[in-house]
Amino acid sequence: MIDILNFIHWNVNPEIFHLGPFSIRWYGLLFASGFLLGYYIAEKMLKSENVDQKWIDSLFFYIIIATVIGARLGHVFFYGWDYYSQNPSEILKVWHGGLASHGGALGILIALFIHSKVVTKRSMVWALDRVLVPTALVAAFIRLGNLMNSEIYGVQTSLPWGVIFERNGELVAKHPTQIYEALAYLLVFGVMMYLYWRTNAKNKPGLLLGTFFVLMFSSRFIIEFIKENQEAFESGMVLNMGQWLSIPFILFGTYLIVRAIKKPEKIYDNKLYEKKKKK
Repeated sequence: MIDILNFIHWNVNPEIFHLGPFSIRWYGLLFASGFLLGYYIAEKMLKSENVDQKWIDSLFFYIIIATVIGARLGHVFFYGWDYYSQNPSEILKVWHGGLASHGGALGILIALFIHSKVVTKRSMVWALDRVLVPTALVAAFIRLGNLMNSEIYGVQTSLPWGVIFERNGELVAKHPTQIYEALAYLLVFGVMMYLYWRTNAKNKPGLLLGTFFVLMFSSRFIIEFIKENQEAFESGMVLNMGQWLSIPFILFGTYLIVRAIKKPEKIYDNKLYEKKKKK
């Protein structure tokens, strides 16, 4: 017989404190902290390439708006359309929970496409190769937020680090897949930082982008095997929705890596851009 006392009992309040009619939640704090830290890292990277500060600030604005909208709509359309189609007013209530990383990824792609056309006049791949380096760190913060919300955890386990999510009424230990994903994303972040600072990867358009897609979504695909389905309709599927949505990113990432390796380096002269702008 399995002794439940051998496992971790998790009953953390997702709310830190109330501020009038609003509440400050761990998820929101971690989400915002991840973005701020990600911005700091991206700013340092882009400044090392002498990129215009206005580009950096506008890029951050585009990304944060696109991530929230994309992640929310991803959850609405990929996971909860049956509910939200009947309760459309709930779509705007992001504070009630419900963000999908695949939707966030699509949102960022769209935002950077627009930003490349309106602001930088460069290929969006140039921005993606740089922005997605700290994005892996932001994703790790978001998964820790899911842990604080006692959500998106795994199936039952007898492993000693299994967690009993008491706030959800669980009586058996489950895989803390939020922690698994957070650790995987931190590893991806380390690999991306190494490639950016220690190799010529940033001069091979699409290499960092492809590496991000392959590593991030491969880890997501694997961990989904021990994760509980988020929606009832997934129970009859060979692969769950998260896995099906991960496959195109993995395949596209593989293509980008192969293409980038075959092509010659491309170095942007940002100092030359500054000189042209001042004339």
